Amino acid sequence: MLIRYSARNFQSFRDTVEVSLSLNAKVHDLAWATESRSGLRLSTALGVVGPNGAGKTALLKPVVFAAWFIGSSFQAKADAPIPVTPHFSSPNDPTELEFEAEDGDGQLWRYVLHVTRERVLHEAMYQKHERYKYIFVRDWNASEQGYDIKLQGFDFSLKEARKVRPNASLISTAAQYGVKLAKYLADNHVQSNIGYTGRVPFRAESDLPNAARHFSEHQEQREQMVRLLRSWDLGLDDVQLRELSVQTPGEDARKVWYPFGIHAGRRGTRHELTFHEESMGTQGAFVLLSRLLSTLSAGGLAVVDEFESDLHPHMLEPILDLFANPATNPGKAQLLFTCHAMEVLNLLHKSQIMLVEKGENCESTAWRMDSVRGIRNDDNFYAKYMAGAYGAVPQL
Repeated sequence: MLIRYSARNFQSFRDTVEVSLSLNAKVHDLAWATESRSGLRLSTALGVVGPNGAGKTALLKPVVFAAWFIGSSFQAKADAPIPVTPHFSSPNDPTELEFEAEDGDGQLWRYVLHVTRERVLHEAMYQKHERYKYIFVRDWNASEQGYDIKLQGFDFSLKEARKVRPNASLISTAAQYGVKLAKYLADNHVQSNIGYTGRVPFRAESDLPNAARHFSEHQEQREQMVRLLRSWDLGLDDVQLRELSVQTPGEDARKVWYPFGIHAGRRGTRHELTFHEESMGTQGAFVLLSRLLSTLSAGGLAVVDEFESDLHPHMLEPILDLFANPATNPGKAQLLFTCHAMEVLNLLHKSQIMLVEKGENCESTAWRMDSVRGIRNDDNFYAKYMAGAYGAVPQL
């Protein structure tokens, strides 16, 4: 489970910003909260709110970037730049990231990364016993044009560690050599619709078949998806999945999975529609569930930009409830999301909402709503936010 993370000089955040999912003892029992195996109280949902262009997506991107860097950066081309963008006022300063998380066994980890687009300057992984002890530390030595590396309990040879490319993680590289701990850390179970440039647009021609293939391989999740779509009153009686043969000019035929909506009509009749004929809300919910149910099953982390996109506002609460209900979230999965539907303010607790705004110098700042003085638990967060009491609203 993710405990906290911080970022500095990352896109519109020039100064250090911290996102914490920890809940202190003063916070009473909440929905979207759980106790971790080590005894920490953590949120299972955190919403990010603010005006357009404030930096909401940028606040979530460090998680997505770190998941890719730890898990897959070895696959990047040898001369590829590291896909990070510093604040434009500090282009020559490194981007600095730090994460704390707990694994399924209750073990606490800390990961620290300082990078430029050209190379890793500092990478370290720590494991907590009585205190945090390093597993490895990797520092760029400019005078030697190489890395100084310390290893402790990491079954990777120092000789090979020194060969790790400047644009790749030591963890991602060691995982390719079969290092057990590296493979464990690289398998981070993060699902997201965010790419380097921001939210990845919905593409029915690829997203629907990908979601259909996922559900064809996970029958229990498919049944749950059908139950949920029925209960959300989308007019569906069932969703059938079929493997079709598709051929485009100049290419060989290929097999793809595709969903079909089954609708109940008069006198017991049933009518079938391809999902391209279904509403955008139905298509969006189908694809979103393929990501969320996968995360809930694995006990991982879902990072979703524009959570309400193509969905009716009344659907926000039942989808969020998947992460609040132990029956649908037995693995204590977490959800981080941005949202423009302000109704979410009256669903989550003030400790589960991050507010983001951007100043005149184009620097973003973010703060958890429970850090604002004078906010009562029984306040109408929606009304007060819309009145500008908490900041992070458009200046029109």
